[in-house]
Amino acid sequence: MMLLKRYLRSELNTLLDNNIRFRVIGRIDELSPDIQSELAMGVERTSKNTGMLFNIALNYGGRAEIVDAVRKAIASGIDPADLDERRFGDLLYTAGQPDPDLLIRTSGEMRVSNFLLWQIAYAEIWVTDTLWPDFRCRHLFEAILAYQKRDRRYGGIKPAPVAVSAK
Repeated sequence: MMLLKRYLRSELNTLLDNNIRFRVIGRIDELSPDIQSELAMGVERTSKNTGMLFNIALNYGGRAEIVDAVRKAIASGIDPADLDERRFGDLLYTAGQPDPDLLIRTSGEMRVSNFLLWQIAYAEIWVTDTLWPDFRCRHLFEAILAYQKRDRRYGGIKPAPVAVSAK
């Protein structure tokens, strides 16, 4: 955690200079008070930035996030009949953020590893054997190029072409 604090302090000006907003997802309240304070300071200092959004997941698990959202719904007295996918999404750690379009999975792993389980429902998944520490811009460009070639259907089916016979 000391490394995290040092990194936050050393990179804060980079975030500010590049108009990047910093957010944290996960059960932050379970982290030590000094780490919570450091994270809150970074979030607050970048809160007015309007460019890219940089999320960092700490003490995070997708299942825990869903459980926390259900607890929020119950605690706020939401009528079960009024709970739909949009409202549920507003209870997640990533409320107000668009769902990811692309999930890049390093290390050749063919699983999502309890990461953003709700949010990646329609994400395209790109897997590389490259280990995370070795992941570079060229790998990102490969992923984006592969993504651009995909036919996004968001769970729908593509109608079959109608065969026309000549008589």
